[in-house]
Amino acid sequence: MFAKTLLFVSLSSLLLAQSSSDFKDAQMEAFEAQKDQFSSYKSDVEDEFDSYQNLMQKEYDNYTKELSIFWEEPLLSSKKKWVAYSEDKKTRTDVDFENETIVVETIAASEQEAKERLKKALANVVTVDTKKAHESDPLEQRLSKIKKPSFVADDEVISEPILSTVIFDKEPSKEALISYVDEKAKEENIRSSSSKKVKGERVYTLNVSMPSNAMLKRSKIYYEEVKRQSLKHNIPVPLIFAVIHSESSFNPRAISHIPAYGLMQIVPKTAGIDSYLFLYNEKKLVSGTYLYNSKNNITMGSAYLHILYYKYLSKIKDPQSRLYCAIAAYNTGAGNVARTFTGTNDTTKAALVINRMSPDEVYEKLINDLKYNETREYLKKVSRRMLSYHKAYQ
Repeated sequence: MFAKTLLFVSLSSLLLAQSSSDFKDAQMEAFEAQKDQFSSYKSDVEDEFDSYQNLMQKEYDNYTKELSIFWEEPLLSSKKKWVAYSEDKKTRTDVDFENETIVVETIAASEQEAKERLKKALANVVTVDTKKAHESDPLEQRLSKIKKPSFVADDEVISEPILSTVIFDKEPSKEALISYVDEKAKEENIRSSSSKKVKGERVYTLNVSMPSNAMLKRSKIYYEEVKRQSLKHNIPVPLIFAVIHSESSFNPRAISHIPAYGLMQIVPKTAGIDSYLFLYNEKKLVSGTYLYNSKNNITMGSAYLHILYYKYLSKIKDPQSRLYCAIAAYNTGAGNVARTFTGTNDTTKAALVINRMSPDEVYEKLINDLKYNETREYLKKVSRRMLSYHKAYQ
């Protein structure tokens, strides 16, 4: 049985042993007091926020149509991939954080032209920071021109390395960068095929593998913020890292169709609402740009884990059982977790059932009966990865 094989169980239980009754601070009390009031506010602003998101979706659709002029398969960033295009849309980089690969492609009329473009794009993608990547993204430039509603909190993306510390351990010198690019962009590493979109030109592709320890190196970029939020919200460092790994594979440009944004894949209309109210005692939704800021994202994601564990699921007595439920709830919501045990989304009724079960039985119930397979796999991955990050940061 999976739960019996994990050594981290006793560790996480100790770290999360503080009961919700012991954690009644002013912040949680304020959150509880305003939650009902916020429900009506949420209803009032959702229509306007939906209109704002619809305008953004139109920009995505228009941009995709423009890309299709050049590319047989237009690609955009996703949860675990960061895709960036040149201004003329004829060169793109596709960073797959989950599989730890970089694919650089360009549409060109000659091998020489292609090689120069590929080398330039590779040099940029392995050195650009988050702020420059955001500001130079043609799609983000368009999205930034859409007027945000007054109730949407916005912020700037901070400057942090994306791949430079993974590839080079530190910011590379000009000589080190040239050497790396020349080595990776050798002619024998470049393949080409006829362009099905641009007559007389070819698509040239360069595949580059990241170092085998890229994921751990990526995590180190965020360690200080994760540690800070861990202490603030009484959530274990390994849990926060395991959630980031499972949600985005440490892709700071992560976006999903829901939409959810950033490292911990915060959905503005759900976790974003609850977390912002809890953290700042204000009724706000948050923008994608706000969530591309890693500090904001980790702050809100950690706060949401806190809310799930210490409020929504607080009636579950056993810390380990509650941990399993909180992990699943981060992916699918506390109501869906409750439904697994009682057929309703009432967490109080679910707690009565859960409290009669052992942690292993709770885990098996979730793995077997959660409505969505995605959530079942998510619980397995996060639980397993907690052990890895405990070993890495103990």
